[in-house]
Amino acid sequence: MSAQDTRKRIIEAADRLFYERGFEATSFAEIAAAVDLSRGNFYYHFKTKDEILEAVLVRRGQATRDMLAAWESASDTPVERILAFVQMLIVNQAKIMAFGCPVGGLSNELAKLSHPAKAEAIGLFLLFRDWLADQFMALGREQDSQTLALHLLMRSQGVATLATAFGDEAFVRCEVADMTTWLAAQVPAIP
Repeated sequence: MSAQDTRKRIIEAADRLFYERGFEATSFAEIAAAVDLSRGNFYYHFKTKDEILEAVLVRRGQATRDMLAAWESASDTPVERILAFVQMLIVNQAKIMAFGCPVGGLSNELAKLSHPAKAEAIGLFLLFRDWLADQFMALGREQDSQTLALHLLMRSQGVATLATAFGDEAFVRCEVADMTTWLAAQVPAIP
């Protein structure tokens, strides 16, 4: 296996463990064990946990951009694209109920730690916010596109948080249906 492949496996394992266990609670040893590496081989790729965190944030940023681009290419209308965002709660329901939102969880944890990477984690939210605002602008809601984007982002985070707390699939489905109804009410009437 090449050094690049090993590095990729480390980042993937760290990403999963940071999501499932939290950044602070995940140790070098746990990440090394997840990819079956000795500590010496592990340190060849990453010297600090913050280096791994930086790589995980880059990975998550690219995955988010890729997902947003896929929604763009798969949907003809802004409403369909926004619905893809809302449906993400259903698509990832099992993981969200078990571990919460990966973006919200890491952002909250890094904020509590006053970690320097907090701004990079929040950048993932900004990707979603800006993309959603673009969709609302395409719907003809230029004046309040940012407000609508933040409302939907806030609502999805609330649903994710309560889904984790309550573990209630019916709640998630009901909230997604309600967000879908809300979205329909945001589409300006065509004269």
